[in-house]
Amino acid sequence: MIMDFQVVVLAGGVSKKLLPLVSKEIPNALLPVANRPVISYVLELLELSNLKDLIVVVEGEDAALHVGGWISAAYADRLHVEVAAVPEDVGTAGAIRAIAHHLTAKDILVVSGDLVSDVPLGAVAATHRRHDAVVTAMLCSAPVSGPSESGSSGGKDKTKKPGRYNLIGLDPTQQFLLHIATGAEVEKDLRVQKSILRAAGQIEIRADLMDAHLYAFKRSVLQEVLDQKGTFHSLKHDVLPYLVRSQLKSEALLNGISQVEENGTEKIIAQSSQQMLSQILANASEQTFHQRYVLGPNGTSFRKTHKCCVYIAGSNKYCARLNSIQAYSDINRDVIGEANHLSGYSFSAHNNIIHPSAELGAKTTVGPHCMLGEGSQMGDKCSVKRSVIGRHCRIGANVKVVNSVVMNHVTIGDCCSIQGSVICSNVQLQERAVLKDCQVGAGFVVAAGSECKGEILAKK
Repeated sequence: MIMDFQVVVLAGGVSKKLLPLVSKEIPNALLPVANRPVISYVLELLELSNLKDLIVVVEGEDAALHVGGWISAAYADRLHVEVAAVPEDVGTAGAIRAIAHHLTAKDILVVSGDLVSDVPLGAVAATHRRHDAVVTAMLCSAPVSGPSESGSSGGKDKTKKPGRYNLIGLDPTQQFLLHIATGAEVEKDLRVQKSILRAAGQIEIRADLMDAHLYAFKRSVLQEVLDQKGTFHSLKHDVLPYLVRSQLKSEALLNGISQVEENGTEKIIAQSSQQMLSQILANASEQTFHQRYVLGPNGTSFRKTHKCCVYIAGSNKYCARLNSIQAYSDINRDVIGEANHLSGYSFSAHNNIIHPSAELGAKTTVGPHCMLGEGSQMGDKCSVKRSVIGRHCRIGANVKVVNSVVMNHVTIGDCCSIQGSVICSNVQLQERAVLKDCQVGAGFVVAAGSECKGEILAKK
């Protein structure tokens, strides 16, 4: 059943939100989480679900070459992956438009390349098929991001409270998506269409769920919407809300003329509205409120509707998107911490991973929830807590690393202290440098004795 889904992984390009962590050489998809590129988490999840035929869409030719090179080396015999480069900043809808001619299957699974999750994708696909939906969106518990109890993790975002990610309206059975507000709309007044509210009978508004940016689409409908709506830029902000708004009038959509007014509130058709209303209310108690009659000019005609469904992940499942510096710190912390089953490594009895080739000096301690990569060396009397240290790093004596991510080939001089920071590859910290809540871009040299707090240090 799941085999005939075509999978599109939207891997993005070099996101401004992730500077200075990303670059032409390390685009979003290759940012390391627990010492492996973030896109590997989605690829392994797909492989586990037996979805092995993928199109990975990358923004920008350079980024696409790097991502394609890494995937073909890492997954040569395991997955069949086509990497497609699209122009930068086309948006998620534009990315699908650009590769639309490659899409032939009845249903398409679209997943963001920055998703780190253990939700079984087969279950999302099965929900989609069971309801014959035009779209099925995966929703999961909104993460409470921010500093961990033991000191902060990541730069300027420390004061952020858990955001309201989305306002999501569900029917009483929690199977159908009746309303979605994302981004700036979350702060505006709530406007729900009368026709949808009437048909469903009641609507439950949830603010504790996050749209995980994993969608199953009926291909014919997705392509039609993208063709007709040339200005649609985003699947999440344009395509999904449009399909949700127009679900009781889908014949209009599918015949190429849309009766949904662009502002999303619609004119209620007045004809014999009494009869129509009683029919809707009769259906409201059944879960498939979509099947309803509308009176046409010549008596009763059955009118097709379309279904927008949800798959709500269990609260015990992990689900996060690496779409900010704060998320980068949080996800690294989780994948070597309570969600370490996602890392793909087996942790030691001390609940950490020290590569057999790594070398530790005398009286150096690596605590639980830590990772020390291949070929890295640490001097005497160092302490590492809740941090990831990459491959082939050279770390001097009396160095403290807490709640931080240190990428590959980093050199750290004696008596440095690093807390709540992200240090990119090939950085050099000279002795006695102190960093708190900083991000240091690739190849940067931090001068001896520097003290930095909440700064972004990167080559100009």
